[in-house]
Amino acid sequence: MNLTKSALAALALVSTGAFAQTAPAADYTLAYNVGVVSDYRFRGIEQTAGQGSIQGGIDYAHKSGFYAGAFFANNIKWIKDVNGASKGDYEIDLYGGYKTDIGSGLTLDVGAITYQYPGNDSGAVGTLGAGGYSKADTTEGFVGLSYSVATLKYYQSFGDFLGNKNSNGSRYIDLSATFDLGNGMTLTPHIGRQTVPNQSFGTLVGNAADYTDYSLALAKDMGNGLVVSATAIATNADHGFYAPTYGNTNRLLGKSTLVVGLKYNF
Repeated sequence: MNLTKSALAALALVSTGAFAQTAPAADYTLAYNVGVVSDYRFRGIEQTAGQGSIQGGIDYAHKSGFYAGAFFANNIKWIKDVNGASKGDYEIDLYGGYKTDIGSGLTLDVGAITYQYPGNDSGAVGTLGAGGYSKADTTEGFVGLSYSVATLKYYQSFGDFLGNKNSNGSRYIDLSATFDLGNGMTLTPHIGRQTVPNQSFGTLVGNAADYTDYSLALAKDMGNGLVVSATAIATNADHGFYAPTYGNTNRLLGKSTLVVGLKYNF
């Protein structure tokens, strides 16, 4: 069969068009997760008095680099145990930011996060901690840099930090890395440094709330969105400051522990 040049060109054009007509990339992704942990820790400090917590989240990411999300956790205990509040049993975090490649393999991440404890009455008149604390709700801004497997992130609070009075400008530095071990397994070492200004206790004047936390997390992707994890956590938090003011004052909120988690991503 003989085809003219024009027929061959038309056939090529049709063929190219047929193969080129693939679905366009989505402008954004939306992901959900739900899970449970044996002990909810925030920067190494107990949030649920060593008990379990049901957690969930939603994450939106736009191809431009902008992202936003929310996180939920129940069974929050520290607002009552530490701040003497009568309300504040769950946590809702809202966050947003922008990620972009700035060259040389570096990724810049800037944004803000707010930790909300709906209905909490930390420091309110009529509570055990009346006048000694401010509202537990906290907002932070952050900036981070990632290179290869490592990420360094800096957080600073706008206003008081978790109900500690006169703690505006509290800072946290987070250094972590994620290593792919193969077969769906990842290893994530972490070290962080929290500073909370103007917090005194005993002989510690102004820096009683400062501490360093460490963790090592091993996670296994079981497939179909299911991930199991085990995280070893330790801190050098001062027992005098990081103990429940109301309740079992002998318990260190930053004691070493192993947290087991189960999460389903969909």
